[in-house]
Amino acid sequence: MAAVEVFQHDGFEEPRREPHLRLVSTPEVLRTGPSLARRRAARARMLQRRRRSLVVLVVALGLVILSWPGHAFGGTTGAGLSTDLATSSVLASGMKYVVQPGDTVRSIATLMNSVDPALAERALVREIHSSVVVPGEHLLIP
Repeated sequence: MAAVEVFQHDGFEEPRREPHLRLVSTPEVLRTGPSLARRRAARARMLQRRRRSLVVLVVALGLVILSWPGHAFGGTTGAGLSTDLATSSVLASGMKYVVQPGDTVRSIATLMNSVDPALAERALVREIHSSVVVPGEHLLIP
């Protein structure tokens, strides 16, 4: 709700000749800081730096994933061994072993059972039906 109050006034004022509202321009001294073009250029440079940083981050993350240990992705080492086998000093039953140059039945049996390699050697000879191993041969550990 609104209320209106009326006052009586004895005198009469002469109307003003200038308008009640007038447009005032801002003086040049109030315009400080970089121009619009400079601000836009600075923003474009900032966005370009952000994009570049994101690309570097993605490439670095890709390299980390590619250099992750091979066993995480089921890979093998340079010697042809699975990474589980290369990092383990004991061969367990059911593991696959790729014979390396210089390996003998005795050295493989020592990896299978370091306490009693003769027992492991006999089991290996029974499994492969030979006492000779060839580099590159795949053996299933008994």
